Amino acid sequence: MLRFRFCIVLLSAVFGAQIAASDITGTVHVSDADTIRINGIPIRLHAIDAPESDQRCGGANQPQWQCGLWSKSEAQVMFQGRVARCEEVDIDKYYRVVARCFVDGQDMGRVLVQNGLAFAYRKYGLDYDLDEKAAAIADRGLHATQIVAPEQFRAHARQARAKWALAGAPVGCLIKGNISRKGARIFHVPGQKWYDETRIRPEQGERWFCSLEEARKAGWRMARD
Repeated sequence: MLRFRFCIVLLSAVFGAQIAASDITGTVHVSDADTIRINGIPIRLHAIDAPESDQRCGGANQPQWQCGLWSKSEAQVMFQGRVARCEEVDIDKYYRVVARCFVDGQDMGRVLVQNGLAFAYRKYGLDYDLDEKAAAIADRGLHATQIVAPEQFRAHARQARAKWALAGAPVGCLIKGNISRKGARIFHVPGQKWYDETRIRPEQGERWFCSLEEARKAGWRMARD
């Protein structure tokens, strides 16, 4: 019985240490209203979405203004330099930690949404759904202006970049031959994960290919995703 109890205590200690190891604690550096850094680690706040730094709001009967920079500035006033504890939820496609973060017991994501500095990101969770609705009713922060949803703004920006990138492609040659920072020659075909994000820089040796065979003969390999 004593040996069994000892094993339970030991396992609890091991798993408790593993859980604690996934927490990140340190001084907050605000990147924008939904992304921070702690100890150099980029952290995306779970289930919220904020305007991009280059995003503008207004239009129609309202003047245009830099709402992305404004929301970042307000988030800095609230949290920059304070100590936060973050509970890891996931790792996103950009290899950032996705986490719920707390400052003096307050949920950072909730505070940002309640003040109209960010929106509930319902695709990833309904944690702040009611907080956003309350902020919208009160016209707090971004709810008092005309704004394109941040996710939609990013999609439009990607489409514009893709259109710009394709403008330099020879007719019928849509395979992108990219050179990575480590010198690896990798090509991307339409429909692959990073195709739209990849820009071709001929001055750095990158190029367009008209066929898979041409790309492979030139020494490029296909991207893995």
